[in-house]
Amino acid sequence: MHSAFLGELIGTAVLIYLGNGVVANVLLKHSKGENAGWMVITTGWAMAVTIGIFVSTAFGSPAAHLNPAVTVAMACKSGDWSNAGSFILAQILGGILGATLVWIHYHPHWEKTEDAGLKLACFSTSPAINKPIANVMSELLGTLLLIIVLGALPSVPNQLGPYVVGLLVWAIGLSLGGTTGYAINPARDLGPRIAHAILPIAGKGGSDWQYAWVPVVGPIIGAIIGGLVIAQLTF
Repeated sequence: MHSAFLGELIGTAVLIYLGNGVVANVLLKHSKGENAGWMVITTGWAMAVTIGIFVSTAFGSPAAHLNPAVTVAMACKSGDWSNAGSFILAQILGGILGATLVWIHYHPHWEKTEDAGLKLACFSTSPAINKPIANVMSELLGTLLLIIVLGALPSVPNQLGPYVVGLLVWAIGLSLGGTTGYAINPARDLGPRIAHAILPIAGKGGSDWQYAWVPVVGPIIGAIIGGLVIAQLTF
């Protein structure tokens, strides 16, 4: 069974399973990857994006957006919003599914980890310094860079596209991710945050809904600007 909806759902689920999985590996107590650091997290996320793209394509979505910000940007560029709603729904559901798989995979480690903040970080992002306007700007600019570089991908051979996107996400994480954890993807943050809220995670705290709007609004604004910019450019 193949469809664009299924491709976006399964591709995003794999993206989150591997991406939040590497965060859990580094942060949760008694994991073999505990304290491995930022380089491991950013590298794992880059690989997760690349693999997610391949999976999404295989299941029926050659667009492989995996990100509502990308979907919005491409709709702004083309003027075609016909698939936007179904893509975004699939991506958010995929985010919930992927985060649920992380919870299952690391099940014994949640109880062993006393810090509720570390547990939440395995699901969603948070700011290093809580300044909402600055945090929104970080997410906006990171997403804007993502969209503009994605707009240049038609000049890259198709078989190299997923690897270039992975390198791009790796670069954003290494260079720009220190402020907010570089969500740059509303489904990457909102889906897992919903999962955190509803799953019976041992010793969890709150899901920090007060901050949750930032990794949604910032990327969407960046996506709209980026989509309008790439609509005017010829690469």
